[in-house]
Amino acid sequence: MKVEVRTVDNVQYENRLRNRDFDVIAANWPESLSPGNEQRDYWGSRAADAPGSRNYVGIKNPAVDVLIERVIFAGSRADLVAATRALDRVLLWNQYVVPQFTLAVMRVARWDRFGRPDVLPRYDEPAFPSVWWWDSDKAARIANRQ
Repeated sequence: MKVEVRTVDNVQYENRLRNRDFDVIAANWPESLSPGNEQRDYWGSRAADAPGSRNYVGIKNPAVDVLIERVIFAGSRADLVAATRALDRVLLWNQYVVPQFTLAVMRVARWDRFGRPDVLPRYDEPAFPSVWWWDSDKAARIANRQ
């Protein structure tokens, strides 16, 4: 296999994404704790031919379409979790994408001039800057060291 990386400008990149004119891209599909309608745009057959959809892979799979509808119309939290896990298994089994963002921590470098709660939000760690605040005392200590 011969691989060649080509740099393109932002406009050309966006146009290539919209028209699925690429071999490989790095992409992510942001999720909430309650996945729903966005799954149609990410993986649904109708979105496969729609320029500008997030179905970059061009997936047209009836099983995926059925599971997406089960996610969207889940009647309980347990049903939602089961449907989402089933959708995940089918997507992974078909090897449409290569998972890459698997590190369970976020690396952050910062000056120690901010305060934060002792307990951070469970799904938003390190939650910077959303729940951090400017700490004048810490900032003064840093300024005095310089």
